[in-house]
Amino acid sequence: MNIRPIILRGSAIVAALLAATPALADTHIDNIEGISVNRDGSIDRFAGMVVDEDGRISELLDFGDRPTRDIEYRVDGEGRVVVPGFVDGHLHLMGLGLGTLVLDLSQTNSLDEALSRIAAYAAAYPDRPWIIGRGWNQERWGLGRFPTAAELDAVVPDRPVWLERVDGHAGWANTKALEAGGVTAATTDPSGGRIERAAGSRAPSGVLVDAAMPLVNDAVPPPLPEDRDLALHNAQSLLLRHGITAVADMGTTVEDWMTFRRAGDAGRLQVRVMSYADSVDSMLLIGGPGPTQWLYEDRLRLNGVKLYLDGALGSRGALLNADYEDDHGNRGLPLLSGTQLRNLMSRAALDRFQVAVHAIGDAANRDALQAIEELSGDYTGDHRWRIEHAQIVDPADLPRFGRHGIIASMQPVHQTSDMFMAEARLGAGRLGGAYAWRSILEAGGTLAFGTDAPVEPVDPLAGLAVAISRTNADGEPAGGWRPQETITREQALAAYTAGAAYAGFAEGRFGSLAEGERADFVMLSADPLMASPQQIRDIRVLETWIAGQRVYDFALD
Repeated sequence: MNIRPIILRGSAIVAALLAATPALADTHIDNIEGISVNRDGSIDRFAGMVVDEDGRISELLDFGDRPTRDIEYRVDGEGRVVVPGFVDGHLHLMGLGLGTLVLDLSQTNSLDEALSRIAAYAAAYPDRPWIIGRGWNQERWGLGRFPTAAELDAVVPDRPVWLERVDGHAGWANTKALEAGGVTAATTDPSGGRIERAAGSRAPSGVLVDAAMPLVNDAVPPPLPEDRDLALHNAQSLLLRHGITAVADMGTTVEDWMTFRRAGDAGRLQVRVMSYADSVDSMLLIGGPGPTQWLYEDRLRLNGVKLYLDGALGSRGALLNADYEDDHGNRGLPLLSGTQLRNLMSRAALDRFQVAVHAIGDAANRDALQAIEELSGDYTGDHRWRIEHAQIVDPADLPRFGRHGIIASMQPVHQTSDMFMAEARLGAGRLGGAYAWRSILEAGGTLAFGTDAPVEPVDPLAGLAVAISRTNADGEPAGGWRPQETITREQALAAYTAGAAYAGFAEGRFGSLAEGERADFVMLSADPLMASPQQIRDIRVLETWIAGQRVYDFALD
């Protein structure tokens, strides 16, 4: 995803921004059904824990055990299930937050519904010089094509409109926005991008794909610092409500990094952020000679860089080994050449920055895997090469995930969102390595699960349900879509906690609930390891704790 929602005027920051405070004394959290998770999926259960004044776990207690020293404070867990705080292995933190401040089309089910919502939004904000939004999905609408500028012009003709697709890999513009970006019939498609054209002509029809998006994006006024601060506050609130205590932020800009730093300096950064810069230039500007130190008591670190190798299936930008089944002659959009990819990976690895490569199509995944194999001989050590999404992989390439410490950073809900589209895009015969969680584990790879928010909702419990069933919220398809790729409940929970922490070089700091780690945990209404997929979806996050401090309480929500 490459989303850049824009706010057009400042927003007053609410006075009650969340602020974490450190534990001031040892605390005994008692009467809980605790679950400690190891990266391999093994589970240890406990009945209580002691958190020291620095917010770290000093003791895990079995049933009947008492702390080994006098404790000043005791918290009664009331028999609740406690799991490690969820670690979202791939999302877009500022995209999530900024998305709360613009028009949201993610729940629209038809073009007409979207146009009605756009018109109402424009009427509600008559002074905004641009109408900005995100979340449209022509596949969900059953449209069978991309929407057009003319359709937007019919509801907002007087000012530019720019709306990013749900995956952030395409943008929908009206005529005013195309004019602002200088996009005309004479404009050529940039490398790695595509300007959709009106049938039978070169006139732009209104949708720009991947590397063509900056033509309009760059004309949009950027958000103000106070907009960014409010957006981060909103994003953290959403994450804490869903039990997410740490994230891997994919595509951190310098402006994003400074927003995180302002929050950290002011004591308002609660969620732990493992950051991956949006470019090698940003990586070097932020990190300098290498990854940063952990800042703000393990709440912020720049790990490395996110590189885009291809686009997405929804906009037919994912790079494939053969033509799209529903668009013959198209094999996707390479956003980097093989040489460019290897040069950028080498530059990062030279200073031990971690590399995360966005690869969705089978051709992109093959190139990413091949590049890792080539570079691993030149750059020894623990690089933890990451492939983000790894949605469509040639079955012959799956064993390669078990080599060189490769991490498959995947988002389970993409499978249920995309399964029928994937069949249309590739045909059933080319899906043997699609969303292949079990095969990657069996090959010796490491899974790190995430939500890809705001592409998908912030809901790791829904992801757990998909991972063990390969069915959507309606229980479809019966028996699961390619059910041989399901994984166990324990493996899925590990991928959303210890595995995702390990993927960001955070093991030993958080992610497992072990002695010496930060006391980041979630109290749940039921045990996800003892529940059906539908029951898992219905589990509530009752409380979220970070560093031994309660930062979300369902009873007060």
